[in-house]
Amino acid sequence: MMAEREQKAGYPLAPSNGYGRSDEEAMNSDELRCQKRKKWALYIIAFVIFQTGIIVLFTFTVMKFRTPKFRMRPASSFDTFDVQTATPLFNLRMNAQYGIKNTNFGPFKYGNTTVHFYYKGTEVGSTTIHKSKANFRSTKKVNVQVNLVMPANLASNSELANDLNAGILPLTSQSRVNGKVEIMFIFKKKRSANLNCTMEVNVSTKSLQNVKCK
Repeated sequence: MMAEREQKAGYPLAPSNGYGRSDEEAMNSDELRCQKRKKWALYIIAFVIFQTGIIVLFTFTVMKFRTPKFRMRPASSFDTFDVQTATPLFNLRMNAQYGIKNTNFGPFKYGNTTVHFYYKGTEVGSTTIHKSKANFRSTKKVNVQVNLVMPANLASNSELANDLNAGILPLTSQSRVNGKVEIMFIFKKKRSANLNCTMEVNVSTKSLQNVKCK
């Protein structure tokens, strides 16, 4: 009777298993640890993917060695311009400008380079571009003078006479610049750029025109 009165008075009966509450807490703790491990695993996988992407991007952009471009620029003028059409003759001194475009993430160092000029296969002049370097992702502009003089074996060339009478002297220019690209002051690789240009000397305007380089 006393026990019944105590139960009715609000005193709960003790659980039959004294470890029921601690087991539930242990299960919750295990689930939290498992969730944390999953989160850390996802973080690590995401970090590895991110790092791999950065390495791939770095390899295919910064660490990629590209071949520089070697071009003759149209901004050229003449100090001497002596052209005769009656008796085919030309004697020109041209101020030529060249551009060496370096798209690498490091400087391109090149040696002395000779540029040759031809009239339909016959050399009529040459000039030298002295060794220097094109800084990373920039264009090195070089100004040089070149004497274009008609050789004696063209004196009786009928094609030359016709070209000069028409007021256009067609020329070609060829060269090859050799050097090394240096990235991060450690990695070096040899690179060469070819110059192959066609152009026209306009006799009436005394100017260089239609400069096209491949």
